Amino acid sequence: MLLTSSQPLAHTYDLAMLDLDGVVYVGPDAVPGAAEHVGRARDAGMRVAFITNNASRPPDAVAEHLTALGVKAAPDDVVTSAQAAARVLRDRFGAGARILCLGADGLRAALEEAGLVPLGVAGDGDGEADAVASGYGPDLRWGDLMRVAVRIRDGLPWVASNTDHTIPTPYGVAPGHGVLVDMLSRFTGVTPEVAGKPSRPLLDETIRRVGGSRPLMVGDRLDTDIEGARNAGIDSLLVLTGVTGLAELVAAGPARRPTYLSPDLAGLTTAHPAPAGDGERWVLGGWAGTVRDGRLQIEPTRQIKPTEPTEPTEPTEPTGAGSADADWWRVAAATAWHHLDTTGAVVDIAGLRVPGRDRPAR
Repeated sequence: MLLTSSQPLAHTYDLAMLDLDGVVYVGPDAVPGAAEHVGRARDAGMRVAFITNNASRPPDAVAEHLTALGVKAAPDDVVTSAQAAARVLRDRFGAGARILCLGADGLRAALEEAGLVPLGVAGDGDGEADAVASGYGPDLRWGDLMRVAVRIRDGLPWVASNTDHTIPTPYGVAPGHGVLVDMLSRFTGVTPEVAGKPSRPLLDETIRRVGGSRPLMVGDRLDTDIEGARNAGIDSLLVLTGVTGLAELVAAGPARRPTYLSPDLAGLTTAHPAPAGDGERWVLGGWAGTVRDGRLQIEPTRQIKPTEPTEPTEPTEPTGAGSADADWWRVAAATAWHHLDTTGAVVDIAGLRVPGRDRPAR
């Protein structure tokens, strides 16, 4: 269940590890208020790191993008799955190891930074490689994939930056590096060691680089950000500015449940109340949640004043972690998770009005 924090999270935790897409920006645009919320967390004394499973861009390119969006960021604030993969390879094979590089510039740069020697897939020296590193690269050639697949099948150790099956692009959601990993795994019979979320090397590398004794993972995806935090043994904050909606939230098993929940990054600088319940009814703020005949029901517990909005704002345009908006979502999560744990069934949300939306949840 969600935990209570009577203090703002920026006072309780000393490092916020922020996922990027869906948390700080969505596609080419900054999430509304993200720059201000990050600035307030820093003003409260919190370190901020920007972490990404995307291995294609080096940290300086990511920092430049964030700065252009109004989010203050230096290259040292950015940690990528490529850097985490390079750390895994250096720890295993030592400095100077020769690594067959199947990916983009971000992966090659990370290998070089770690003191490793990246080899081109079609280069004359690839036969002397100690291992393979793979990462997302939009310009990878089929011939390179074939060559690497044969080497992996023949026994060359393999470290993958991440296994995300999708990646956002200007033309829509497209296949991510995880699709390539699945293909290579089916052909070779080999499962790679994975550096990115939900595996823990990326989070460990972030703490190593940025510092902090009590980190908090902040993300929008249950299957990478939140599960990754669980795997690393750290607390997490789920924000609702990205891919997670009500259907995903109510179906989350224990390994994918966040410690805290907020509409947006305002949750870094506010306290976090949690719903109270007796197993039948969960209450927080002006909302109460129950399950009737398998259906999730969330109803106001008080008369709404004429000057108050009848519905909180939509998660993509949140009003902050301390608002009635946040309370509604926390009640929904607590009620649904208790029902799932006790009955094994996911609640039915058909017909339930999600705050700020003009149609029922699906």
